[in-house]
This record gives sequence, structure tokens and C-alpha cells, in this order.
Amino acid sequence: MLSLHQLTCFLATYEHRSLTRAAEELGYSQPSVSEQIRTLEKSLGVQLFRRVGRGVIPTTVADTLRPHAERTLAAADETRRAVQSVKAFETGTIRFGMFGIARLYAGAGLIADVLARYPGVRVELVGQNSTEVAEDLRRGRLEAAMLALSTVGSEGLTLTPVAREELVYVSADPAHVAAPVTAHRLSLASLVMAETTFRSVDSTRHTLRQMLHETGRNPQTRIEVEDIETAVELVGMGYADTVIPLGAARQLIPRLAPGATWASLRPRQYDTFAVVHRKDAVLSPAARLMIELATRRIQAIAEPV
Repeated sequence: MLSLHQLTCFLATYEHRSLTRAAEELGYSQPSVSEQIRTLEKSLGVQLFRRVGRGVIPTTVADTLRPHAERTLAAADETRRAVQSVKAFETGTIRFGMFGIARLYAGAGLIADVLARYPGVRVELVGQNSTEVAEDLRRGRLEAAMLALSTVGSEGLTLTPVAREELVYVSADPAHVAAPVTAHRLSLASLVMAETTFRSVDSTRHTLRQMLHETGRNPQTRIEVEDIETAVELVGMGYADTVIPLGAARQLIPRLAPGATWASLRPRQYDTFAVVHRKDAVLSPAARLMIELATRRIQAIAEPV
């Protein structure tokens, strides 16, 4: 019966042309290596080496065996690495980047999905803004992420759109949402907008600036806040209107602004969400799992692309 240990001793001996040097490389005694070679020869019914002085010379049978032995040991090593990878995966840390308001779409649910499959892992869901997460991807701090596409450049990254979400105008004043909101009406609106720290790269504001380009104006913010929940709550109190993704509106308005409602923009505007990773990256099982589960979560709320 062939063993990996025998093949390891065979290859070391074949390479060094010496049982002594093979033993030194492997950290075994020379008699132990000799015994493994003899056992292998007996198992195969052939002679693999001829003794010449203090060394050995491979036979033609040894020349034939060498590439097969190398492939066998390589396959065994790959198997070992795969098993160790799964072991580390099941007990290690999974890090995944998400766009700013991911908590409303996939946050706790996504983590619950992961822990249901792998109770032993530690999960880190990272990100306050898509551009920030994209930079972490480029620097290798993250392996993969789900991001809002409109403000993420493609340099050094592979971007795969998976869903899109309509942006809607939200107001507690029925007259403001009685009809779709045009660029002209939007340019005159008094708005409360979230993501104030990232206002220059916020995907929603980026889309609105493009929409208002022909009017020569930018969206007028009366109030700036960090959290989308705060913005919706202020809308419910009647202080301003806002523009947010439809999925966020459906989740937050009944709880934080029950007297408010929403209308589409005209023309309709969308945020597109994409799976993002470094170009030519070989994704780990953890990254592939997070991409699969995050995509499923996003597409259950937003429109699949």
C-alpha cells in the first residue's frame, strides 16, 4: 500500500540523489528514509534507485514515478489546505462591507443568516458610506462588499450590479406628494437630508444633483443630519421633506412618520446596488457566502437587476 510518507521520502531522495541529504531535509534518520524507499520498492515490485558510491541514481522507473508522486502530494496538500480553510472559516472572522443604510436592508437579517449556517464565526459588517468602503477594498482591508454604485469609481475594482432601488420624495404635506415631483419642484423644496458627513459623496444627493443639473440648482437642504431615521422623523414632524430609497421609506415611515407618505420623482430616479471586489481577486469561501446572502437580502427588498 502506497503512503504519502513513502512518496515524500522518494521525492527527497530523487532530488538530492542521496539518502543522507534526503533525511537531513526531511528531519528523519537515514535508516528511516532507507526503510521507506525499500517498502515503496517492495510495494511496487520495482527498483527505484541504484547505489553508486555514497549516493544513489534514479532508475527509469523512478523517472516515470516522479511526476505522479508530485501530483499526488500536491493533491494531498490542496486537500489539507481546503479542510483547514473550512475549519478556519467556521471558527474565524467574516468581514464584509456594506453601504451606509445597509442596516435597513440587510444588517441584522444578514448576520442572522450567517450565524444560522455557521454558529461559530465572528461577523463584522463594515461601512458608513460606499466611497469609504470602496477605498477599504482597494487597500485590501476588505475582500468584498455591497455598495451603492453611483459614487463608486471602477478603478481597480470589479462591480456587478445586483439590484436597484427607486428614490422617492417623502412629505407629511399631502399637497407635496399629490403628483410625481419634477426637477423644478425639487429645486424649490425645503429638505432634510441624511449622511451629512458624507454629503459630497452621498449616492442619493449625487443622483439628485444630476437630476437638477438642467435647472442650474442644487437640492436645497434646510436641515442636515447623519441618520436617515432622524430625517424621516423630522419629516413626520412637518419641518421639511426628504428624498430616500423606497425600501427605507416603507420601513421607516410607519414607525417614525405615520402621517407622511411618498411620491415618485419625475423622471424616476434609482440607486443601484452592486457586489464589489478587487479586480482578478480569488474570493474566499467567506466572501462568496456573504455575497450570496447579501444579494438575496437586497433583492428581496429592491428590484433585482
